[in-house]
Amino acid sequence: MLSNKRIQELELVMEFEKVEECFKEVSSWIENVGRKRLKEMINLDDSLEILLRTQKQFREFDLVASEYCRRGQEALKKMDRWEDFSSVDVGSYRVKLQSYRDQLEEFCTQLDENRHRVCETVRLYEFFDKVRQGICCLEKGVES
Repeated sequence: MLSNKRIQELELVMEFEKVEECFKEVSSWIENVGRKRLKEMINLDDSLEILLRTQKQFREFDLVASEYCRRGQEALKKMDRWEDFSSVDVGSYRVKLQSYRDQLEEFCTQLDENRHRVCETVRLYEFFDKVRQGICCLEKGVES
């Protein structure tokens, strides 16, 4: 039984090394591209026209970012079996795995928050634009 458990642990380590390439690619993209683009989206302009352009750019970025999130989550799912092993030998791999999981969860959460914030800001600006147009029409009507 001990031998079988050791073989399973070695198989997991080999599997981890294969999946780690995906983790490294996703992690690198998050650090070098994803986080920078999210920071660029923090300050939303106060013009509906510019905001709509920003929303379009964000949607394009969101498609790519969501794909990286999906790939990272699939890779993590492959490693769910690690939870069953308590061996000291797999401890360092478990730490790496948790680090990837934390990074991915944080980025995906930030992506979701920014998606919601951009959408709500656009909706708010569209509402205010309609109100402004309505006030302008009322003012013209009163002047006539």
